[in-house]
Amino acid sequence: MESIIYPMENNKTYFDKIIRILEKEYPEPKTALHFKTSHQLLVATILSAQCTDERVNIVTKELFRKYKTVQDFANADLKEFESDIHSTGFYKNKAKNIIAASKMIVDKFGGKVSDNMDDLVKLPGVARKTANVVLFEGFNKNEGIAVDTHVKRLSNLLGITESDNPEKIEKDLMDNVIHDKWGKFSNMLILHGRNVCVARKPKCEICKLNKICPSAFDVQKK
Repeated sequence: MESIIYPMENNKTYFDKIIRILEKEYPEPKTALHFKTSHQLLVATILSAQCTDERVNIVTKELFRKYKTVQDFANADLKEFESDIHSTGFYKNKAKNIIAASKMIVDKFGGKVSDNMDDLVKLPGVARKTANVVLFEGFNKNEGIAVDTHVKRLSNLLGITESDNPEKIEKDLMDNVIHDKWGKFSNMLILHGRNVCVARKPKCEICKLNKICPSAFDVQKK
């Protein structure tokens, strides 16, 4: 059995091993959200908070038929829109933010979603996680690393970080992951968290990272 490599600050060897293994498992990691435009991606990403991508895709299939343009979203009736997205949870805040963000895109950015981090985080309901997703998936830009619940959980299990703060976790990842793989790394962790390192019962016995992951090593010792 390969010797365990415990993660250390700036341990490039450890990160390189993680990336190499995950790239073999997930050679083309992409978001599971369905979209055709950058604005649809923005809407879907906002809706995905505390909701499964599967549910979001069900909702947006009809939503994007009903609201075809950014202006359509900006002009949407709040109560009706709340009803349209009700099943995604937290629908009141999501509806308010999506409509307000769409209005700002129309009024401030010429009706187009900006490909700039500073502009995106000014939009209602958009923090760095959402902005990172939009920039990478919509514009193929690596401005940061999107930290969702899977990335947060796996980063701690892998010993990459000891923080629970998404911004600190993102910094820890950005300090060690090669810049041009930031978006890809986030997607690989998300896929691995859904398929193998599941929250309720991680499948350490079949995990390709189990020879280097300290959490898997602890499980094997028990």
